[in-house]
Amino acid sequence: MAQRTDWIVALSAADLAEIDAATQRLAARAADIAQVTPADFPLPTLGPKLAQALEALLHGRGFVLLRGLPVERYSLRQAATAFFGIGAHLGNARSQNAKGHVLGHVKDMGLSSKDPSVRIYQTNERQTYHTDSCDVVGLLCLKTARRGGLSTLVSSTTIFNEMRRRRPDLLALLFEPIATDRRGEVPAGMKPYFEIPVFSWHEGHLTALYQRQYIDSAQRLADVPVLSAQQVEALDLFDELANDPALNLHMEFRPGDMQFVHNHTLLHDRTGFEDWDEPDRRRHLLRLWLACPGARPLPPVFAQRYGKVDIGDRGGIIVPGTIVLNAPLEAV
Repeated sequence: MAQRTDWIVALSAADLAEIDAATQRLAARAADIAQVTPADFPLPTLGPKLAQALEALLHGRGFVLLRGLPVERYSLRQAATAFFGIGAHLGNARSQNAKGHVLGHVKDMGLSSKDPSVRIYQTNERQTYHTDSCDVVGLLCLKTARRGGLSTLVSSTTIFNEMRRRRPDLLALLFEPIATDRRGEVPAGMKPYFEIPVFSWHEGHLTALYQRQYIDSAQRLADVPVLSAQQVEALDLFDELANDPALNLHMEFRPGDMQFVHNHTLLHDRTGFEDWDEPDRRRHLLRLWLACPGARPLPPVFAQRYGKVDIGDRGGIIVPGTIVLNAPLEAV
């Protein structure tokens, strides 16, 4: 993939004209971004390309990069509206946190992941390979860091195959439920952690769900079973394979790049970064979590994390106090 460019889709002049027309109409009246639908954001030329991209996401390579959104001439509202409108053609936006945000802001808030209430995307730390709680995660790059902050991907299927070849005994342990920390975002009636295997076979699909830091941080909770030495060895081998340069792919975002990744077959990561001193130059990405029509069936145990497993209407984070889904234009 590093030697190929077929996963990069350059937006054409016709595509950009459609995006501009839909964006300007909605932004001019300060339309509620969280309520934007494909009908509100017509894309007669780009729409078929997005349908092809969704097919590649769900049933092909699992990722695509759309290049060329003119964020340098867009206001933040315009960029957010355009991104959300494009995402609406791929799936239904899901809440990304306890505040009901369907539009996320990925930027350094000066926080540390050592705080169990902090999510790693709010820091400048390396994220490590993980999946998010949705079918597809989308990122729009608004501004890049001074150094670092590369996006990286690795196939969970490849990790499975390598573990099966090298240590099938350890692989078997990753099909057993394992506690993962909710980091304080606990749905009603649920534990402060969920217990879903790293790997699941269901209706002919191999699906992965993984976040090592949150598996480790769940160990602080009183009723979580202590990881055995063999489980730690299995997780360590998983991480070793994910970090193997022969298996993963790094890409450097440009402003205006939109990356979409299938969570069930790929893990994504971000390298640590050093940001600019000037606040208006600092690294800033917008994020979408999408539930996609035509996505694979998921095993019932995923309802612990996804709320339910209905195709097109699953995933995200809803907790007591989440009143209304919203798309903030500032990181809060």
